[in-house]
Amino acid sequence: MSHGIVIIGSGFAARQLVKNLRKKESHLPLTLIAADSMDEYNKPDLSHVISRGQRAADLTLQTAGDFAKQYNLRLFPQTRVTDIDAAARMVKSHDQHWPYDKLVLATGATAFVPPVPGSELMITLNSQQEYGAVQASLFDARRILIVGAGLIGTELAMDFCRAGKTVTVIDSAASILPSLMPPEISSRLQHRLTDMGVHLLLKSQLQSLEKTACGVRVRLDRERVFEVDAVIAAAGLHPETALARRAGLNINRGVVVDATLQTSDPAIYALGDCAEINGKILPFLQPILLSTLTLANTLLGQPGRLNLPPMLMKVKTEDLPLQLAGDTCRSDLQWRLETSADGMVAQGFDGEAKLRAFVVSEGKMKQAFGLLKQLSV
Repeated sequence: MSHGIVIIGSGFAARQLVKNLRKKESHLPLTLIAADSMDEYNKPDLSHVISRGQRAADLTLQTAGDFAKQYNLRLFPQTRVTDIDAAARMVKSHDQHWPYDKLVLATGATAFVPPVPGSELMITLNSQQEYGAVQASLFDARRILIVGAGLIGTELAMDFCRAGKTVTVIDSAASILPSLMPPEISSRLQHRLTDMGVHLLLKSQLQSLEKTACGVRVRLDRERVFEVDAVIAAAGLHPETALARRAGLNINRGVVVDATLQTSDPAIYALGDCAEINGKILPFLQPILLSTLTLANTLLGQPGRLNLPPMLMKVKTEDLPLQLAGDTCRSDLQWRLETSADGMVAQGFDGEAKLRAFVVSEGKMKQAFGLLKQLSV
């Protein structure tokens, strides 16, 4: 008897895999299990909900029921998987179990909350469900602290500022977007944020949070203290690997997979934010799209290998959007920077004068695809 494919997760990676599978095979048994409602929404929209005045329900694109009907699936929403019995090929919750022929882990990632006293006061905005739980307090809040000046932190900072709130961003790094580009390249966006009124507390350490009658008291190093209405953790994501670890799979930072997205167990695969591919976690749109195409073929007996070309990534800061590609954080690159009123083009060259990375902004973003073709890999 065929048990088909069981997928744990309901995010973009899981849904895109389902769509690719159903394009080629309409009757293969497919089962999706997830701890949330399984309604479809566009996760990047969470960076813009406050300025747009959107509630969590406004983000829903398709209900779980309609998705199940359209793609001929068995769905188990609001169901937390507790264990995977890899030897028996069985997925278990506290009161149910599902046998599988092949299992796909699309468990995503959880927001990292810095472990300081009072960390339970931090809000995370990593899902529609998390946003729904705090949306009322965020709309009411006037003073916002964002912990982390990376991709999500800068997008949220600009969005809350656009909504008229007083925004402070704290990070231990000396510049914004420290894991994506050098300071001389991110400075254009950094200046725009400060011009808008965002308070950037860089090279700073959060020490504690404390609930008060009027909000949350924030303590930083150098005896700095101030008060805000809400604190948002935007200090990065941790791949969700607990299930995979209990199943005995090979784990590094994420669930380790090969070029076919197969884990150390030949019947189990992983993709999306929880997967580690070639030693990297790639929680971005294009690698996930390519991964789902590769995995769909593999699961249907047409194995191929994932090939990741140079890919564009977008920083969705609406008043000063950026696109980048390549090894933007290589310390040996020589950057050629051109700026004008309508944008920036920054190109990073190695010692052999080969283009290895670039960043473009605003009106110059139309040059991104041409530069992408010139990248040396």
